[in-house]
Amino acid sequence: MAKSLKNAIPSSNNGRLQKCPTGIKGFDEITEGGLPRSRITLISGGTGSGKTLLGIDFLVNGVIQYKEPGVFMSFEETEDELFQDVASLNLDLRALVLKKEIHLEHVILDRVDIHEKGEFNLEGIFIRLDLAIETIGAKRVVLDSIESLFAGITDVGILRLEIKRLFRWLKQKQVTAVVTGEQGQNSFTHHGLEEFISDCIILLDNRIRQQVSTRRIRIIKYRGSNHGTNEYPFVIDKDGLSVIPITSAGLDHAGTAEKVSTGIRSLDKLFAGEGYTRGSTVLISGTAGTGKTSIATAFVDECCRMGERCLYLSYEESPGQLIQNMSSINFDLENWSQEGLLKIVSTRPAFFGLETHLLDLYKLLAEFKPKSVVIDPISSLIGQAETTEIQSMLTRMIDALKSRGITGIFTSLVSSAAPNDTSGEIGVSSLIDTWIVVRELEEDEGKRRIRGLYIVKSRGTGHSNDVQKLTIRDDGLHLQPMQADATASAKQKTRIGSPP
Repeated sequence: MAKSLKNAIPSSNNGRLQKCPTGIKGFDEITEGGLPRSRITLISGGTGSGKTLLGIDFLVNGVIQYKEPGVFMSFEETEDELFQDVASLNLDLRALVLKKEIHLEHVILDRVDIHEKGEFNLEGIFIRLDLAIETIGAKRVVLDSIESLFAGITDVGILRLEIKRLFRWLKQKQVTAVVTGEQGQNSFTHHGLEEFISDCIILLDNRIRQQVSTRRIRIIKYRGSNHGTNEYPFVIDKDGLSVIPITSAGLDHAGTAEKVSTGIRSLDKLFAGEGYTRGSTVLISGTAGTGKTSIATAFVDECCRMGERCLYLSYEESPGQLIQNMSSINFDLENWSQEGLLKIVSTRPAFFGLETHLLDLYKLLAEFKPKSVVIDPISSLIGQAETTEIQSMLTRMIDALKSRGITGIFTSLVSSAAPNDTSGEIGVSSLIDTWIVVRELEEDEGKRRIRGLYIVKSRGTGHSNDVQKLTIRDDGLHLQPMQADATASAKQKTRIGSPP
């Protein structure tokens, strides 16, 4: 038997384990190709963690993307209940079942069917499952869930033998099998036996923090293969399950000397007359009312004039508010929106977890294909999660843009009570290529408030170190040299560390 099992498990010419791609966004990346082909994968997790959906997603993608039919054997939900479960998602399970590309098998196990005293066996299950596999030529099988299958067995010896026999039988059928199970207190299933004979174990977790739900996935075990070992956030939306791999953050971005105008001619001059580097990241930080959004909008307007698509993610203003406010300084965002060059997406950071915001960005980049992205402001994310999680999200945001050669503009609000006027970068200043600070100053101290702008840094680009006066007028934004009598107010001097 051992010899036949070894021959039943396919391997590539180089001896490496063959993989069965799941088609689930991000998941195949962290598993380096998918689940082990013709072997058993245990999906463990608590109630509502997404085990059943992962199994259905695995089968649906198998049919649509890889032409591999599948069997879903449920010991809990009926066929109609499974159809209802995915009705809100873009997973047309019913159509695939009607086409006989997916076979749903609902097995009812009554107490009378379970015999102790050594008489219990899985022959009936094997017959039904074998018929379903042969009928549609299935390559993928999902059993949901193993607790329900063995719920009535108290004899550990019989339980162990039957679980081993089930797993051995699935391998002999040369199908890639997914078995779901409820996580126990000190094991990955209530029985604690399946985890030792499974080839791959995936743990799903659904936790609530600050009234926001966060789902995470972790690969506990994967025989014969490298895999990501971290916890990875994942979300369930209308397209099914999507994993956001932290491993996607890398340092393999291509460099370029191409420049793109800031949209403000006098600001371009501060960058040796050329503007931002294309594909770079720009941070504009400052206190409220200093013109951060206006500077970002000037860049948006310039990109659209060049016929390039721009994505604007607003965490504070609705599209209507942004369009109205920017029209007062001669930026016609509504026109660019109607022409399809500008897409404004407004959301409240507190409405969703960080993972959902990040996944939405990935999807928008894939669908809209912008050449530039504005995120206004990233400081709105503060308080939505731990600082390390926010930094991780922003790092992946930046890498998502840089890896696609997209110019990213981030604004950041600095509190007027902050200890330093150049703060507000939320720990990502080292990842930023160009950093611009706008701040409040006074002309003829105590009489008139003005705005000052200066460049903290700009990698690979010559730039001015002078503080410039920023003027926002009906015809747009303008910079000019600062007057000699302009200074910070007494309170500002105290904030930036000067003696009172």
